[in-house]
Amino acid sequence: MDTKKALRHRANVTNSDQKANDPLLQPSHIIEEVDDDEAKEFGYHLKKQDEILNKDRFIAERAETHLHKITELGPRVVGSFENEIKTINYLKEQFRKLKNESKSIYKLEHDVQVASGSYIHWRMINSYQGVQNFVIKIGPKYTNSSSYLLVNSHFDSVPNGPGAGDDGVMVSVMLEVLRVLSQSAKPLNNPVIFLFNGAEENPLQASHAFVTRHKWARYARALINLDSAGSGGREILFQSGPNHPWLMKIYKTAVPHPFASTVAEEMFERHFIPSDTDFRIFRDYGKIPGLDMAHQYNGYVYHTRYDRAEIISRNTLQNTGDNVLALVRAIANSTEIENTDKYAEGHVVFYDIMGLFLVFYDESTGILLNVVVSLAAIAACVYSFKVIASQTDVTARELIKHVILTCGSQIMAVVTATALCLLMAIIMDGINKSMSWFTFSWLILGLYFCPALFGLFIMPAIYFRLSHIPLPIGSKVKILLNCHCIFLVLITLTLTICRIRSAFVPMLAILFYTIILVWIVPHILIGIPPFLFLAYVAHGFFSSFIPMTGRFGNGVNPDLIIAAFTIVTSVLIAGFLIPLFNLFRNSTIIAGLFFFITLVCIIFAVTPLGFPYRPETNVHRAAILNVRRTFRNEQNNIRRRETGYFMLPQDRRTHSIIKKFDYNAPIQSVKTDCAKEMLCGLPLYNHRWHKARNSGIWLHGPDPSFNQTPVLKMIKKHQLSETKMYFNMMLTSPDHTGIFLRPVNGGNISNWSFHEGPLRMNWPSPYFIYFSYGIITSPLEFWLEVENSLGNWSRPAFEIGISAHWIHHNEIQTEDFKEFLASLPTYVDAIAWPASYDTWYY
Repeated sequence: MDTKKALRHRANVTNSDQKANDPLLQPSHIIEEVDDDEAKEFGYHLKKQDEILNKDRFIAERAETHLHKITELGPRVVGSFENEIKTINYLKEQFRKLKNESKSIYKLEHDVQVASGSYIHWRMINSYQGVQNFVIKIGPKYTNSSSYLLVNSHFDSVPNGPGAGDDGVMVSVMLEVLRVLSQSAKPLNNPVIFLFNGAEENPLQASHAFVTRHKWARYARALINLDSAGSGGREILFQSGPNHPWLMKIYKTAVPHPFASTVAEEMFERHFIPSDTDFRIFRDYGKIPGLDMAHQYNGYVYHTRYDRAEIISRNTLQNTGDNVLALVRAIANSTEIENTDKYAEGHVVFYDIMGLFLVFYDESTGILLNVVVSLAAIAACVYSFKVIASQTDVTARELIKHVILTCGSQIMAVVTATALCLLMAIIMDGINKSMSWFTFSWLILGLYFCPALFGLFIMPAIYFRLSHIPLPIGSKVKILLNCHCIFLVLITLTLTICRIRSAFVPMLAILFYTIILVWIVPHILIGIPPFLFLAYVAHGFFSSFIPMTGRFGNGVNPDLIIAAFTIVTSVLIAGFLIPLFNLFRNSTIIAGLFFFITLVCIIFAVTPLGFPYRPETNVHRAAILNVRRTFRNEQNNIRRRETGYFMLPQDRRTHSIIKKFDYNAPIQSVKTDCAKEMLCGLPLYNHRWHKARNSGIWLHGPDPSFNQTPVLKMIKKHQLSETKMYFNMMLTSPDHTGIFLRPVNGGNISNWSFHEGPLRMNWPSPYFIYFSYGIITSPLEFWLEVENSLGNWSRPAFEIGISAHWIHHNEIQTEDFKEFLASLPTYVDAIAWPASYDTWYY
C-alpha cells in the first residue's frame, strides 16, 4: 500500500506540472485529428454502429477508444504510478468486461505477474526487480491442449511521450481482438495467451520475465509480436520463424492486407535498424518461433512527446486489427502449432506485391530460382549477341571486343555513380548540411538520385561517342542492356553464395529482362512491373529509414547511408532505362537536366529550406540530463564535484544545433573525462549511451538540487582467504540506475550476485549493470568476491559508480532546468530528466 501511495503522489505532482508547463497542452498547440496519408491508401474502418452486421469483425472505433484512454493515463514509465497502478487497473477492468460478456464456450483467465531477473543485453547486464505483466488466456472451456499461441505487445512507454504509436495502438488492437474472439461463436482449437507486458522500453525486461518465469510460458508454441517504430500506417512483417516456414504459409493464406519483406528482416538482423523487439527474447530464451510485426510509418514522432493518439487513424487500427484477428484464428486453429518441431524446415524468402498478395518460398527454392534465372539470363544475352552478329557485318572478334568494352563502361558507370553520390554525401556533411532531406525528402532526388543517374548515363555515352564499331545505335544500346543484365547476374549470384535471401530483388529485375529477350516483348511494356515493384520497395525503405536517421547518433553520417541506398535503387530501377537515353539524338540535354536538378536541390539544401527540423512534425531529439557528478578518491574523500547538463547527440546535426541554444556556458567535449574516469564519469542511461559515450557533450550549469540521492551501504566485508575478499552491499536508488564496477590495485572480480555472463565470458572491465524496478521498490542487495593474487588488502579492491536517473520525476526538476528546456528552439524535443553520478572505492 505504501508503494501505491508513493507512486500516486509522484504521478499527481508530475501530471500537474506537465499540464502547467507543457506547451502541447495549451490550446494553441493542440494537434487536430488527422488521417495520415498512407492510411488513406489502404482502406476503410468499421464503427460501433457497424457491429450489428459485422458480428465477428474487428471494430476500429472500439480500439480507438482504448487507445485514447490508455494515452490519457500519461507516460507509462516502469516504476511510475501510471505504469504500475493505473494501466494495470485499466487492464483489470477490461478483463472483467471481457469475461462477463464472453460466450460460454470459452474460458478466460488472467494473471498479474510480478517478476525479477536479469539477462545479457549487448555489453550490459540488464537487471530488473518487480516488473509487471498482465496476462490473459482465452481458450475452449473444456480442453487439454498444451499448445498455446502467444500474442505480445507492451503498455509501457518512454518518459517523454504518451506512447500512442509505441505501443498503445497494439495494446488497443489486442484488447479488441480479445473482445471479438470472446464473443464469437467460432471456436478456437487451442488456447491463446495475450501478454500485455509492462517493461519493454527498459529494454525488453518484461518479455524476459514472462518467458523465463511465467507458468504459461512453457506451453507457448508460436508467437505474434506487435511493436512499433513509427506512428500508424500499415504494419510490416519484418521477422519470421526462424526456421518455421509454416508460419509464413498461414500468414499468406489468412492475412487480408499483407505487407512483408525479407529485405526488412535481413536489415533488422544485421542491425541496420537502431531498434530491438521482444521477438528476440522469445526466440533466444523461449525458443518460440513467431512473426514480428510493427508499424513504421511516420517515424518522426516515434519516442517523442508528439506520439499521440490523435495522429493515428482508424484505418490503421482496422488494417492491423483485421490482420491480427485473422492470424490469431488461423494459427490457433492450425495443426502445425500442436507439433511445431515437425514443421521446422529452414528459412524463407517472402515479399508482398504492392500490398495485394504475398509471395514466399523456402530458402532452398530461392537459391535454385536465383541460379536458374541467372543462367537463363546469361543464355538469353549470349543468344542476343549472336542475333546482333548475324544482322550486322561485324565480325565475332570485333563484337566480343565491343561487348567486353561495353560491359567495362557499364561497370565504370556504376563506379562513377557511386563516387558522385558518396562525394556529395561527404561534401554535405563537411559543410554541416547533412540531413537536409530530413523534412523535404524530395531533395534526395536532386542531391543523390540525379548524380547517380548522371553517372550511369555518362560513361556509356562517352564510350559510344569514342567507339567506331559499325553498329547501329539500337544494337549498341541492346548490348549495353545485356551488359547491365550480366552485371546484375553477378550481383545476384554473389548474394546467393553469401546466403543473403534479399538476392530475390535483383533476380526479379533479371527475370523480366530475360522475358524481353526471349519473347521480344516491347522493352518499356515489360519493364513496367519490375519498375513499379522496385519503386514500391524503395519507397518503403526511404519512408521508414529517413526518420530513423534522427536517432542514429553523431558517429554516423546519414547522408552516406542515403547515398548508398540511392545507388542500389538507381542501379536496380533505372539500370534498364538509362541506356535508352542514348537512343535520343540530343542526349546531352538529359545529362544537363540531371545537373540542373542537382544544382537547384543543392541551393535549396544550403538555404533555410534545407534545415532538417520542424516543430512537432520533424523534430530534433535532444537527450539532456541535469547532472550532479561527485568523484571520490581511494579514501572516499570528495576529490571533484561539478554540476551541469550532459547531452548525448541523437543525430549528425546535434553539435551545430547546440550552438543555437541560448546558453552562456562553453560547450565541452567529454573526451578528457573518458580518458581518465571510469566510463567517462557520466550517468550513462543504457547500452546505447554506453556505446556512444565518447560523443557526449558537457555544459557547466546549475545543481539539480535533489531531495534524495543514492545511498550505498556496506553490509558486510569478509575475507574468504588470503587472496579473496567478500563484499555484501545494499543500494537505495531511483527506479532506473546504472552500476559501474571496475577492479583496481591488481584485483579481479571472480564472482558476484549479478548475471554470471560477463565473468564467464571474461569481459574486460568496467562492467555495466542496468538496474530498474517496478512495483517492488525495496533496495538492491548484492555481493562481490574479489581476488588479489598478492593478498594486498591495504588499498581498495574496486571502484563503483552509481548512475541514478529520475526519468519520470518531473516534480523534482529545478526552475533553472525548466527554464533551460523552455529556452530550446521549438523544433527540439527534449528527452530530459535529473540524474546523478557518484563514485566510491571499497
